Amino acid sequence: MPKRPGPGPDDLDADLLDPDQLDPDRLDDAAPGDIAAALTDELDLHTFQPRDCADVVAEYLHAAHEAGMTRVRIVHGKGTGTLRRIVHGVLDRHPAVASYRLADERSGAWGATLVELRDST
Repeated sequence: MPKRPGPGPDDLDADLLDPDQLDPDRLDDAAPGDIAAALTDELDLHTFQPRDCADVVAEYLHAAHEAGMTRVRIVHGKGTGTLRRIVHGVLDRHPAVASYRLADERSGAWGATLVELRDST
């Protein structure tokens, strides 16, 4: 079957990403503000494969804690509850997590989890 013209699914957003933040060899040389600027207080898991979510959440929590954040929001969606269970399993074991709860109606209801992080000092 011939290849369709145009970008493939892996190429669609590649031009929107900052290559300096994607190259792991260059992250060590980046100034702290360069990396922190890309880190927000929300992680949306809709773009990740479920098999990757536990690692993504753990790494995100570590980075958010190191950046001094005290609260974050993790969007896992409502769906069947699989991602929510994965997220809550990570939160139960992660040393940076002080507490967590499902979001209220204004923050995503049971499709998102609000996380309180321990003081990073």
